[in-house]
Amino acid sequence: MEKIPYKIYLSENEIPKQWYNVRADMKNKPAPLLNPGTQKPMTLEELSGVFCTELAKQELDDTTPYIDIPQEIRDFYKMYRPAPLVRAYCLEKELDTPAKIYYKFEGNNTSGSHKLNSAIAQAYYAKEQGLKGVTTETGAGQWGTALSMACAYLGLDCKVYMVKCSYEQKPFRREVMRTYGADVTPSPSSTTEVGRKILAEHPDTTGSLGCAISEAVETAVKSEGYRYVLGSVLSQVLLHQSVIGLEAKAALDKYGVKPDIIIGCAGGGSNLGGLISPFMGEKLRGEADYEFIAVEPASCPSLTRGRYAYDFCDTGMVCPLAKMYTLGSSFIPSANHAGGLRYHGMSSVLSQLYDDGLMSARSVEQTSVFEAAEKFARIEGILPAPESSHAIRVAIDEALKCKETGEEKTILFGLTGTGYFDMVAYQRFNDGEMSDYIPTDEDLKAGLDALPKINA
Repeated sequence: MEKIPYKIYLSENEIPKQWYNVRADMKNKPAPLLNPGTQKPMTLEELSGVFCTELAKQELDDTTPYIDIPQEIRDFYKMYRPAPLVRAYCLEKELDTPAKIYYKFEGNNTSGSHKLNSAIAQAYYAKEQGLKGVTTETGAGQWGTALSMACAYLGLDCKVYMVKCSYEQKPFRREVMRTYGADVTPSPSSTTEVGRKILAEHPDTTGSLGCAISEAVETAVKSEGYRYVLGSVLSQVLLHQSVIGLEAKAALDKYGVKPDIIIGCAGGGSNLGGLISPFMGEKLRGEADYEFIAVEPASCPSLTRGRYAYDFCDTGMVCPLAKMYTLGSSFIPSANHAGGLRYHGMSSVLSQLYDDGLMSARSVEQTSVFEAAEKFARIEGILPAPESSHAIRVAIDEALKCKETGEEKTILFGLTGTGYFDMVAYQRFNDGEMSDYIPTDEDLKAGLDALPKINA
């Protein structure tokens, strides 16, 4: 059999021409977004007041399996796609495992992550609608960086609310956004009503994605010619990110490789959802079987310790209600949490798949995540993003299990991006200043008790 190369590249012509919508193959569809006032499913008209009209249509479409990718988006993709699928031969050797390990590397663009796949799509539809600009939030900064790049390319204004602790810990990520023309504001801020309210109630808060989302939505709704865009969680984002899984599957199919285990980090769900989509589609249609593992931080454990319920997508409670695994929209991760993946809830698509038993979830502590990150950097030569390193941690764990049992399983994980803007976190780890924080049941109780009451 032909030796599989270290890196498997598709040709430019093999960039997907369509996104895959896994909802079309789901027997149990994700629950609809609800209007927080009426508690009835959001209509296209209502969603179009917040999102671009075409994106609102994609958000509501759970029956169309494939949606064409506009040519201008495909042309932009060609600047950094197809992304390589890498066989981790060096890691396999170091671990002395019979497992075969592959990773899909999404960090070969200036934004440093997979987020650009959806950023260019959302910016494109905003431009097509004739809008002046968009607003958004960002946590660790990958999404804000990606959106600022996409907006600069298309000549759109970009306003970013960045979680305050990340704004302070990751100044270089902030400056990349500004280099691409974005207006970056630490959140919560005094520039919005919801920001002022949160600061009045919690003056020392380090911020959360939920806070930043509220500010970005308020700004979009109050600004003529603007719409709000989101980097994860929403079904439209998972749709755009399906290019990750489609390319990974095409590359594996070239060599007749079928993964046994597929692993991705899980914050809001964009990377994991995109990576597993075509494989999950096969599982849903009964064509093949795979084990899917979502990996989340122990300090923000929405899948493993959250509740499956309708909740606000934001702290200010101005966004639609989504049924998801959630810790409560008021939950704010500990300030010592450095590994990203800070959102209080999980994608409705992934939440439904998890609740149906089609995938599993694990939570990992951040010191073990950074141990895996440094091991990977020294062996495979890529400094991984802390978010990606959650998947690396569990991929290594699964490979070591194979060493114990002698099983020759094939493992695929998503390497969402690089960690070159995350050096403050790496410094804390190297200096022995990083600690693990796992919220107690009492810590989580306040957020879960405050979940909205939904009429039957």
